[in-house]
Amino acid sequence: MIDVKTKRIVVTGGAGFLGRAVVSTLERRGCETVFVPRKKEYDLTERANIQRMLRELRPDIIVHAAGTVGGIGANRATPGTFFYENAIMGIELIEQARRAGLEKLVIVGTVCAYPKFSPVPFREDDLWSGYPEETNAAYGIAKKSLLVQAQAYRQEFGFNAIYLLPVNLYGPGDNFDEKSSHVIPALIRKFLEANEQKKNSVVVWGTGTATREFLYAEDAAEGIVLATEKYEGAEPVNLGSGSEISVKDLVQTLAHLTGFAGRIEWDSSKPDGQPRRQLDTSRAEREFGFKAKFSFEEGLRKTIEWYRTMRSS
Repeated sequence: MIDVKTKRIVVTGGAGFLGRAVVSTLERRGCETVFVPRKKEYDLTERANIQRMLRELRPDIIVHAAGTVGGIGANRATPGTFFYENAIMGIELIEQARRAGLEKLVIVGTVCAYPKFSPVPFREDDLWSGYPEETNAAYGIAKKSLLVQAQAYRQEFGFNAIYLLPVNLYGPGDNFDEKSSHVIPALIRKFLEANEQKKNSVVVWGTGTATREFLYAEDAAEGIVLATEKYEGAEPVNLGSGSEISVKDLVQTLAHLTGFAGRIEWDSSKPDGQPRRQLDTSRAEREFGFKAKFSFEEGLRKTIEWYRTMRSS
């Protein structure tokens, strides 16, 4: 087991939604030397910046949580950007970290790497059984390529890189931008704005039949830190809550929690995305004792409360 209190740790993407939760979790563990490289200082799509970061910050461990991310709309609008930036950041970081003799690299992948029609619940062994859902395939494949590189480097160089697959995340501090947000923050914003503007209906993408699993960001961060401390394996590991909800039920739940009593209009001309999404989380529990703690409704209430406070400040 690694004692993170004694290590110099870099969290790429540490100023982002998940990254901030990882940094907070490390600090609660007593880790005093945590670095958060900002893009304006270290643009990780450039090799020279990665080399400089490694030279200047001298990390023992890197948690790679940086990424170019967004919802279905953003993935459809800029798939080339999503592919290139996510792939090049990871590929160069793994190579330069290996050359620098890094003790451990923790790669945060994505549930979007799974095939469109994976058997439910998604098991890590099914990761290569088909092509990802089309609207986020470029992003998912870019991230999945890092698993191949990590396993190849472990085999050839003995490089200690692990790969984690978190499901869709949510929580306070999420991205609520109307053009790039994921489903939960997008819906919360829509319902609260509809209340403010006294609208009697809200339009939601898709048919509502797709299902999703969600993991509170604080839970995800705990899983990442546990894996950093305890997991040394080559195989990918899912991080999830283990529960599935339809988008229709999610919409109804959020409407209730935000106090929106109007009509829901489904725009079926817009894509549903992957038909079903739920992870088998048994490997994470077995390998490093991770199990999500926050109930879904508790997490949603905290997220709504945070966003309301932010809007009024």
